[in-house]
Amino acid sequence: MILRNDMLPDGAPRGIEVIQITDEPDVPGTHVYMEAQIFTPDSKRFVLHRSAHPHGSDKNDPEHRYLVCDIENDCELSPVTDELGVTAPSISPDGETLYYFVNETETGGGRLTLKSVGLDGTARRTVLVLDEGFPGTDYHPSRIYPLSTISSDGMRLAGAGFLADAFVPGAAFGLYVFDLEDATGHVAVEGPTWCNLHPQYCRSRDTDACHDIMIQENHGNEINADGKIVNLTGGTGADIHVVRDDGADMRSFPWGRDGNEFCQGHQCWRGRSTWAITSTGTRDVDEQQLIEGAPVPFAGHIGLETPGGVRNDLSRDFEGKPEFAHFATDEAGEVFISDYGRGEQSRTVYLGRLGAPGEDPVSDWVCLADSGCRGQKVAHLHPFLSPDGTKAFFNSDESGILQAYMIRGLENLR
Repeated sequence: MILRNDMLPDGAPRGIEVIQITDEPDVPGTHVYMEAQIFTPDSKRFVLHRSAHPHGSDKNDPEHRYLVCDIENDCELSPVTDELGVTAPSISPDGETLYYFVNETETGGGRLTLKSVGLDGTARRTVLVLDEGFPGTDYHPSRIYPLSTISSDGMRLAGAGFLADAFVPGAAFGLYVFDLEDATGHVAVEGPTWCNLHPQYCRSRDTDACHDIMIQENHGNEINADGKIVNLTGGTGADIHVVRDDGADMRSFPWGRDGNEFCQGHQCWRGRSTWAITSTGTRDVDEQQLIEGAPVPFAGHIGLETPGGVRNDLSRDFEGKPEFAHFATDEAGEVFISDYGRGEQSRTVYLGRLGAPGEDPVSDWVCLADSGCRGQKVAHLHPFLSPDGTKAFFNSDESGILQAYMIRGLENLR
């Protein structure tokens, strides 16, 4: 742990500090993607990883490890995995267990193993092994998506990947869901447009909402024979849906696909509410806005023109041109954090306060840190908050290699 208050901007608020968490000179360290459920509910421990990049890791990298960071013990880092191919971590809602996959898949076969382990590295066990495809289907998952998501009742875990036996036009990607008690799995959504799902269980504890998963659809997606995505969103961009974890009750968010507005590809639930936030780009005016919304019944892939949609421009009172990309909220849905800036300018981290859902913009904007990152070719900041909103986290390659950082003392800003 290294104090890095040199990353505080001019005029930074009193009472905050920047901490560099990882510091290996030859091995990158990075946070897991900011929508992942990798924190204990007491905000004292979380999972990050070494020898990785902001969007995941190489399943064949023997140096890759998930690490538990103990914030109260000077951010001590303890390896919690040592297998080759570990990916897609999620911490259980009670904070006791880390779930993760061991990816030994190949196109049309191989093996996917779901494991669990205590955060102290004990009680490791295999939950299930999928080596014959999903029951009742010909689907063998491969190209495993580097994010998983766990339901707020801790009963189900969802992931995503390629499902077909070959990378041909129209081949299926999909969302799969595992029952953690019965150790069974099923495919909930499948088709060629589900290549970049970003699955996120709603974190509400409501008995119905805890079955909802927000997913991203990429119309016009194209893949080559090696499975590489050569066209991600198509000319009209992505749209964002919610579906139950049994694949029923498809709904839509009123974002994008009108010829002007398009979803950039990051969205998150607003804390434990059933509201969500996305970052959008616009063609008529070159901006990157923050738009809040709630899911409404599916009425076709018409984005912001979906009947009944409620939209709230959260960035409308920001002093300056909106240039937001990646963001998160605290568990209460009251504190908001985002990166800011584009092009070759150094990207910064901004904090704000959320008001009434569907009504108020973000207020009380304050710049917390200057990351030293220029552009987004290598390092994505991907800022997020601890559940209690007192600490913020981001990535930077300002030292010449990707490292993980923390900003503490946010309680002093309230």
